[in-house]
Amino acid sequence: MNNREQYKRIVYFFSTLIIVALLTLEFAFTWYTAYSDVIALPFYRRGNWVLVLIYAVLFLIILKASGGYKVGYLKRGDMLYSQILSLGFVNTITYFQISLIGRHLMPVKPLLWMTLIDLVLLICWAVLSNRFYFWLYPPRRLIIVYGSQSAAQLVMKMSERVDKYMICESINIEAGLDRIKQEMRRFEGVIICDIAGAERNDLVKYCFETSTRAYIAPKISDIILRGAEDIRLFDSPLLLCRNYGLTFEQRLAKRTFDICASLAGLILLSPVMLVCALAVKCYDGGSIFYAQTRLTKDGKPFRVLKFRSMIADAEKDGKPRLAGEDDDRITPVGKFLRKCRLDELPQLINILKGEMSVVGPRPERPELTEEYCRDMPEFRYRLKVKAGLTGYAQVTGVYDTVPFDKLKMDLMYIEHYSMLMDLRIILMTIKTMILPGNTNEKRHILPARDAHKTDREQQ
Repeated sequence: MNNREQYKRIVYFFSTLIIVALLTLEFAFTWYTAYSDVIALPFYRRGNWVLVLIYAVLFLIILKASGGYKVGYLKRGDMLYSQILSLGFVNTITYFQISLIGRHLMPVKPLLWMTLIDLVLLICWAVLSNRFYFWLYPPRRLIIVYGSQSAAQLVMKMSERVDKYMICESINIEAGLDRIKQEMRRFEGVIICDIAGAERNDLVKYCFETSTRAYIAPKISDIILRGAEDIRLFDSPLLLCRNYGLTFEQRLAKRTFDICASLAGLILLSPVMLVCALAVKCYDGGSIFYAQTRLTKDGKPFRVLKFRSMIADAEKDGKPRLAGEDDDRITPVGKFLRKCRLDELPQLINILKGEMSVVGPRPERPELTEEYCRDMPEFRYRLKVKAGLTGYAQVTGVYDTVPFDKLKMDLMYIEHYSMLMDLRIILMTIKTMILPGNTNEKRHILPARDAHKTDREQQ
């Protein structure tokens, strides 16, 4: 296995090259046979080559943004979804590009036939490439070293990918480092979860020394350090943590994107929003919108807008309560809107006003923020950026992901922010809206308010 690990990137490269080449050849055939000779001013040879190259580069960029090239990393269904979504974006953009070149709307039928053939190629490629990958890289035999009960949550999640991970044994840190190191030699990798700093550092160094693969559950400090910049003071290496959130350039680019995306969303989704509004109104005659005070960047309060998904006066006792999956306060219409994330669409107005961003940590209520901060003061760290319509924690977590895990994912987003990451999260959000799954499938062993404590004790 160790000898084959060094070739994994080569496997990724050639598998991606094969699918991009096949789809590009299919486009070239369609362009030459259906479009190149009927446009007003036909291209010469090099002009045709440039157009085909643009298609290949565009597909590669969108595929990378959606993560669809990662054979073996995503589940086959998720990978295929990412590829189909990428193909849809690229072929739609390409059609309008061809129409722009031809100076009128060109016949769409050839491109539809091309898309159908592309889908067949994608399905065949996904099946064959995954089979080859898992033949080359079978599930790893792992041992988990843990220090608290919350490690069971990680085991449950990793056991859902039996095609990649095979957890064969577990051992408590109290067994002693010597025995743990001896046990680790029998396996292909180790999972390190909820262990105090000194013992964890010793194990991490041992893994590096013996070239043992290690999966480490990060602490808050780890996530902050991962966003640090490498600098050098004469001959002393340093890690610089700037700790002020996004740079001015990033904020400017993000705000520009937010304005364009919210305007486009309000225009294109206005028919959907109208149907949602009518459904809410017709069900019980109550108000269409629901406004609630939430917190955004630097703890600034604002009124977030949503389509009302609960009965009127759902919190008439004045006590804030998180909605559960089977909450009897949610109306049938509201249940559908929540499942497809349609209840959040009015927040496009909040984005246009500058109170929110398209992507960012989800805005939390002041009362709940205060409650969470009593047990985990780090919860305020997520307020270094604007609240978002969607976020990394929402597309990677589940409905009942504990707040401490959501905080970690929000901080990972802040420390590794990029426009490419925003695009990837948006594509994953679209998937959630089109193919909403059972968001409550995984039940955590610890209560939501207490699940973070065992990890915090090890900080």
